[in-house]
Amino acid sequence: MQGEMNFVIEGGKKLSGRVETSRSKNGAVALLAASLLNRGRTTLKNVPKIEEVNRLVEVLRSIGISVEWHGANLVIEQPENISLNTIDRGAAAKTRSILMFIGPLIHLFKEFELPQSGGCTLGLRSARPHIMALEKFGVTIEARSKSYRVTHTQLVPAEIVLYESSDTATINALLAAARINGTSTIKYASANYQVQEVCGFLKTLGVSLDGIGTTTLTVHGIPDCAKEISYSVAQDPTDAMFFIAAAAVTGSAIIITAAPIEFLEIELLLLEKMKLQFTLSNPRLSENGITKLKDIRVEPSALIAFPEKIHARPYPGLNIDNLPFFAVIATQAKGITLIHDWTYEKRAIYYTDLDRLGAITNLHDPHRISIEGPTKLKAAEVICPPALRPATIILVAMLAAEGRSTLRNVYSINRGYEDIVTRLQQLGASIEAT
Repeated sequence: MQGEMNFVIEGGKKLSGRVETSRSKNGAVALLAASLLNRGRTTLKNVPKIEEVNRLVEVLRSIGISVEWHGANLVIEQPENISLNTIDRGAAAKTRSILMFIGPLIHLFKEFELPQSGGCTLGLRSARPHIMALEKFGVTIEARSKSYRVTHTQLVPAEIVLYESSDTATINALLAAARINGTSTIKYASANYQVQEVCGFLKTLGVSLDGIGTTTLTVHGIPDCAKEISYSVAQDPTDAMFFIAAAAVTGSAIIITAAPIEFLEIELLLLEKMKLQFTLSNPRLSENGITKLKDIRVEPSALIAFPEKIHARPYPGLNIDNLPFFAVIATQAKGITLIHDWTYEKRAIYYTDLDRLGAITNLHDPHRISIEGPTKLKAAEVICPPALRPATIILVAMLAAEGRSTLRNVYSINRGYEDIVTRLQQLGASIEAT
């Protein structure tokens, strides 16, 4: 695992040019978990080379699975037998995505243990939605202090009602149902982009699904799968949102190409009401045949505060991972913006790190924060928050803050954003990794 890396930014510069939307972090890690269902060769195309992916590759290799990079593609081959006794516990503990391994691994083992998951530090993030979903298939999951113990005697198709519309719990239930012979139904499922990615992959494997893009998924499971398949990771809406925010906060004109537009429509509606000037063009599909793409041209704009509270909802609402970007955008919007981050206990607290750069914030409670704008941002030295999205909004603010800023220990950003320094440099940003 990499050591400490810092970003040094000379802020206050206008950005210009074009940037292509990167491939999805959340889609890629879900597809890595899904590849465990296939006893044949799986080629995942356009995989982002980010730390979250690296950790899961380390986990897969440690249990005996062949995973090889060929350019931007990952070729995955499962041997006759794998062993969880040799699992890289350190890599597994670095990512919450390890939870999604439970769904496919129940088809390979009747009992096993997985290390407790890590990832972003955002307060209590219960595994209970996963446990309650998978137990319907006949699985027992015991959450221990450092691991999950998973057992079952016989897997059966089931009707699942998710009490929380969780992306990863939906994916876990999908991966469990995919190889249980018979028909399973998942109600109140997430329909978010990474879930649709997994549905497309499962269809390529030969699993029949109904309801893709809705909150009720019907899975017609197959008892086994040994196919040679290839599948492309689609574009990441949170990557596109990063550059939309960077343009808005720095008052720049840039074009973000290949943005997954259906997962940005609410965000763009709010930004339109905040007087952000932008145009959409060039509609097309991503390689998976599912994800709709458009190019977004953002123009320098005099922003105003959104008149209502800004809060996330399950898709098709505002994406929970895009909500933090509205905090840094609000620093440049005339008026007071109220952001309600109801999902996580701690994340809104991280937004107060913007104060170090001259923002004016008022934290009402661990979930609600008001931000007054516009303010002239100033350079500062900040230690990166231990959560991906709050870390990226500090980076966006530093791009706008005149002077020399340092963002220390940026591992949390590298977990989710590929080659971010080079891409910003190509837009004219003065940023270096040290």
